Amino acid sequence: MKAEAEGDEGDRQAEGGTEQVQDVRSWLRGLEVFAGPLADFDPDAAPADPVALFLDWLRAAVAAGVPDAHAMTVSTVAEDGDPDARVLILKNVDRTGWQFAAHAGSPKGRQLSGHPRAALTFYWPLQGRQVRLRGAVEPASAGQSAADLLARSESARAEVLLGRQSGHLESAGERERAFQDALARVESDPRLVSPEWTLYTLVPVHVEFWQADKGRLHNRLRYERPDPASTWRRHLLWP
Repeated sequence: MKAEAEGDEGDRQAEGGTEQVQDVRSWLRGLEVFAGPLADFDPDAAPADPVALFLDWLRAAVAAGVPDAHAMTVSTVAEDGDPDARVLILKNVDRTGWQFAAHAGSPKGRQLSGHPRAALTFYWPLQGRQVRLRGAVEPASAGQSAADLLARSESARAEVLLGRQSGHLESAGERERAFQDALARVESDPRLVSPEWTLYTLVPVHVEFWQADKGRLHNRLRYERPDPASTWRRHLLWP
């Protein structure tokens, strides 16, 4: 009888787990997407260079009040070959490429050293827009990287000096003590920078602009080139 009771309890727990999964699935399917009003996009009117179109979309997102419109997902390849991703802030964009910064000793810095390629993804839900980029990543000079770090706040620079990103932390107190020591160093030497702080430029060979459509016939336009010295070619993509 005891074994039967334990079996019944296990069945009930299994059924409860299944119901919970189904409830989450139903809940997710019920969430609204592309609530709109969505932005317009005419691929035929797109400029020859993707930088101009990207800046138009970014400015439109900022004007519409999209929070952190200059935030992007940076995807890299880890040492074991697995993908890795995190959200960073865009530093600059010009005809050379899209810039972001990181500590060279951080996981992403080590990954870019071993496999200097990455993908960037921007998403602006209020317009139903997404921009995806892929290409090689090039580190800037030490002087350019230092200038980028010196433009940051004292607390941000102190955090960089810790140099322990993603390492195991014993306690919040340990972190606070290390941060206060680093902040004191920055305050006593306003020109102090971490030599491992690196400004990176992603030089894209693919830039895709994705515009959502409520009927799911999404507009996709990809700029492609075999190498940075080549001229961009534009191609429409199936949804």
